[in-house]
Amino acid sequence: MAAEREDRPSHAGRVRLDVPRAPRRSLLPEYDPDAFGRLSEKIARFLGTGRFIVWMTVIVIVWIAWNVLLPAGLRFDEYPFIFLTLALSLQASYAAPLILLAQNRQDDRDRVNLEQDRKQNERSIADTEYLSREVASLRMGLGEVATRDWIRSELQDLLRELQQGDGQHPSDRSG
Repeated sequence: MAAEREDRPSHAGRVRLDVPRAPRRSLLPEYDPDAFGRLSEKIARFLGTGRFIVWMTVIVIVWIAWNVLLPAGLRFDEYPFIFLTLALSLQASYAAPLILLAQNRQDDRDRVNLEQDRKQNERSIADTEYLSREVASLRMGLGEVATRDWIRSELQDLLRELQQGDGQHPSDRSG
C-alpha cells in the first residue's frame, strides 16, 4: 500500500517536505566572500602606502608629459586630459568601496576581539575576587594559629615564672 503511494505522482499543489529542493541556478556569478574580503584588504593596504602615492604620481607625470611634449601624432589624450580624469575617477570609484569593505572586516574583527577581551576581563575579575576571599579566610585562620613568636614569648614567660618561683617543680604545685 505504501509502495503504491510513492509510485503515484504528487499533486501539483503539494510540496513534499521530506525531499530537498533542487538547487536554484543564479544568474549572478558565485564567489567566496572571505577570499574577496582578503583581496580587498590587500588592495586597501596597498592604497594606503607611500609606494602607491609615488607610483600614481609617476604615472600621472608621465601621462601628462607624454601628451604635452610628444608630437601630436603620438598623443592619445589632449590637454583637458579627459581620459586621465576618467582613469583616475575609475580608480577612485573602485578604491572607495574596497577600503570600506576592508574597514568593515576590521570592525568585525575588532568587535570579536573586544568581546573576547571583555570575557577575559570578567574571568580575571572573578578570579581576583575569589583569591581575595581566599586570602581573607587564610588571614582569619592565621589569627587563630599559634605563631613561632607567640610560642617563644609564652615559653619565655613560663621560664621566668619558673626562675622566679619558689624552686618547686611545676608538677609539685597543685594550686
